[in-house]
Amino acid sequence: MTHHLLPYPSLFTVFVMVAIIQKRGLRDFDWVLALLAIGIVCFGTVQIRNAQPTENYWVKQLIGLAIAVVAMLLVAFNDYRKLINIAPAFYVFGLVLLVIVLVPGIGLRINGQRAWIKVPGIGQFQPSEFVKVTTAMMLARYFGKHRVSTLNVKEMAVGGLILAVPIFLILLEHDVGSVLTYLPILAIVLFLSAIKMRYVVGAVVLGTVMLPFAYWVGVKTHMVKNYQQERINVILDPENADRRGFGYNTWQSILTVGEGGLLGADTSAAHSQSSLKFLPEPHTDFIFAVTAGNAGFVGCILVMLAYVILLSRMIAGAKRAPDRMGMLVIMAIVGGLTCQIFINIGMELGILPVIGVPLPLMSAGLASLIATFIAIGFAISVQLRRFVN
Repeated sequence: MTHHLLPYPSLFTVFVMVAIIQKRGLRDFDWVLALLAIGIVCFGTVQIRNAQPTENYWVKQLIGLAIAVVAMLLVAFNDYRKLINIAPAFYVFGLVLLVIVLVPGIGLRINGQRAWIKVPGIGQFQPSEFVKVTTAMMLARYFGKHRVSTLNVKEMAVGGLILAVPIFLILLEHDVGSVLTYLPILAIVLFLSAIKMRYVVGAVVLGTVMLPFAYWVGVKTHMVKNYQQERINVILDPENADRRGFGYNTWQSILTVGEGGLLGADTSAAHSQSSLKFLPEPHTDFIFAVTAGNAGFVGCILVMLAYVILLSRMIAGAKRAPDRMGMLVIMAIVGGLTCQIFINIGMELGILPVIGVPLPLMSAGLASLIATFIAIGFAISVQLRRFVN
């Protein structure tokens, strides 16, 4: 009789172990990171509603949030190492999407850029936002192996090639803004992969020297278009810029930020710069200016503080990663997000040219929202498995 009862304690032990693992999973889940990201999106949705009160962009943003949260949970509760191991498949899939965008009749051309695919019922989907994550995964897979020496030229060249392919396709879309947000992804991965300091110093010096020369060559060869030159001139010489022409976007953004004052403008949302159609693309590229107009200086400081906490949580998760792959994929994504936030806010404050870079989590856009939450899912997945061999 005792012999027949032996399996039952073993089965009971299994149930107890499963319960403990599940409890640990809920305990180790980074609720602060997830809820903070959701909170930023919800606050941004309110600003989207204020920016375009007669449109349904805010409804689409909430639908996108629901999809993004599901995507985050799917990534978070899967082993990130298994996902990174099949990164080549995701990477190739992303490249295929970038090629599809270039096909006439499929890719949508908006403001001179063919960078979107029409998604029935939701709107436009921008593959270049999604490909940032797949590129970070691919780089983490390649550079995430155990290292005993510094990077050699061949390894850096392979990393450059991994980044160059999507960048080349995005340049064919004429989306220079997205390209700029890709560059920090490789830079962070190389820096954290034991690159020799002489290469870092050399790259900084070469970049500083070559940037003005490259701009001069671009102007002479007409690779830098006239409108791009004018947008740069608006920043370099704002007092003499044509405020009704190429300087219009920048000056309207500065006016919108200024009218917010300390705690926000007294005017109703229906009579703001954005709702009266003075501020272009207020629900996407200029959502931070809308926030400044509605919530004032204090509101902007709180938004930036929320971003600082969000990125700090991700960096803390990277420090606790059990392996290099987990650390690199998180830090690559942090680098991309930080650059994107800096460019967007700088653009809206008039200290950087207008290049059409959305503000993560706040700007309306399905692809950017889902990609950011997938990235957050990776950070949570790494944290959930920091005690697992």
